[in-house]
Amino acid sequence: MAEPLDSAESHWIDEHAGPVVRPYAVTGGRARPVTGKFDLISLVRALRCVDAGEIGLGPEHREIVALCRRATSVAELAAHLDLPLGTVRVLLGDLLERQLVRVAEPRPAPVLTDDSIFEQVINGLRAL
Repeated sequence: MAEPLDSAESHWIDEHAGPVVRPYAVTGGRARPVTGKFDLISLVRALRCVDAGEIGLGPEHREIVALCRRATSVAELAAHLDLPLGTVRVLLGDLLERQLVRVAEPRPAPVLTDDSIFEQVINGLRAL
């Protein structure tokens, strides 16, 4: 016997958020951003507001731009949007390609090739 329509629909509807949309639908099935590499701690800042006539941008894109009026990390965006990190990266790639956001990647840790610093630390510890 088939399930009543009401119980089948209730599986896909969240009481507070409305209809549930899978992340691949939000990204158009894409799993990787078209441009950019977004670290968890990369800071994203909006460069301009999204025009009402911008074609191809969804509500999630617009929400990212609104959240990024001040510098916001990629991890914070994923948390605010309640979307998986991969989905947020794809959306950020779209916005970066359209020059709606600027992304500041974290600086790599400096590589210490000079052993004299280690020797100074050891000597300082020995002096204690």
